[in-house]
Amino acid sequence: MSGVPSGNGRPARILITGASGCVGQAIAEQLLASSDAELLLWLRDPAKLTAVPRQHPRITLLVGDLRDQAPHAAEIASATRVIHTATAWGDPERAQQVNVVAVKELLSRLDPERLEQIIYFSTASILDRQLQLLPEAAAYGTEYIQTKALCLQQLESHPLAERIVAVFPTLVFGGSVGPGDSHPTSYLTAGLKEAVRWLWLAKWLRAEASFHFIHAADIALVCAHLALNPHQPNPEPNQGPLRRLVLGQPAVTVDDTVSRLCRWRRSWRPPLGLALNGWWIEALIRVLPIEVNAWDRFSIRQRHFVHEPVSPPERFELVSHAPSLEAVFELAGLPNRGAI
Repeated sequence: MSGVPSGNGRPARILITGASGCVGQAIAEQLLASSDAELLLWLRDPAKLTAVPRQHPRITLLVGDLRDQAPHAAEIASATRVIHTATAWGDPERAQQVNVVAVKELLSRLDPERLEQIIYFSTASILDRQLQLLPEAAAYGTEYIQTKALCLQQLESHPLAERIVAVFPTLVFGGSVGPGDSHPTSYLTAGLKEAVRWLWLAKWLRAEASFHFIHAADIALVCAHLALNPHQPNPEPNQGPLRRLVLGQPAVTVDDTVSRLCRWRRSWRPPLGLALNGWWIEALIRVLPIEVNAWDRFSIRQRHFVHEPVSPPERFELVSHAPSLEAVFELAGLPNRGAI
C-alpha cells in the first residue's frame, strides 16, 4: 500500500488523534511502514509514543488536549484524512467535552475542500446484533457509553456523514503481559494476568455468553486499508450515508475461551461445571465486593454481544495477525506455565 495522493498530487496528510494509545500507536506504526503518508500525531504526552520514532521526517507531533484545538488549527485544516481514536471516560463532564463537543469542533476545523475521509472510533457496545444503536446505551450507559451513543447520532446527520467511516472495535487485545514490548498494553491484554490467577475457579464454572475480539494490529490493518484507498460511498446495506464497521473476529463463547486458556496454560478442565444462571450471578454480586451499575446489569442480561456483519481484516482481503485466541495469547507473551 502507499499513501493516497491528495488533490494536489502530494502524499496524504493523515491526522491521528489519541496517537499515544494502544490503537493509535498501532495505526501510526502500520501507516509509517506501509505508506508514504505524512502523519500528524495528536497526543498529550510525547514520552508515551514508543512504537514509532518521534523524529521521523514524516511525523509531526501535535501536543495538547483535544479540548484545546486552536493551537493546531492550521495542521487540522491541512489534513486530507482523519483517524479519530481519542476518547475519555470516568469523569462525566470530561467525557462530554472530549467525546461529543470536541468531535463537533474538530469537524468544523477541517477543510471540506481537502478532506477526503474521517475514520471515527466508537465502541461496539452501543450497537445491537444488526449494528443499530441500542436504546439502552442512552438510557443506562455509563458516561462513556452515553456520550458515544450521542456522538454517533449527531454524526449520522452531519454534513460530512458521507465521508465518515465509523468503526466499532469489539474487545481489544494489544501489547504484552510482560516488559520489553514497545507497544502499549491494552486493558484486556493486561487483564490476562488476572484471568490466569482466577483460572482455578473459572474452569469449574459454565456461562452462556459470547463475544467478539480484535487485536490492535488487526485494527491497524483495516484502518490503514481504508485510509490508503479512495473513499467510496457507503456500500453496506441497511445503513445511512455514514458507514458502520464492527471490527472483530468471529464470535467465541465464554466457555470456549476458558477451555482454550486452560489448554494454553496446560491446566485440566473438568467436563462438568456449575452453570452461572441469573440467580447465581445475583448471589455473587451480593457476596463479592463489587459495584454493579445499571449498564452492568443490562450487560449481564444481554450476555451475547455479537454482531452481523463483523469485519475482521479478511473482509478486506487482508490477513489477520491474531485470528484466534491462541494467536492473541502468543502475541501477548502469555507463558504456558508458572506465574506471570
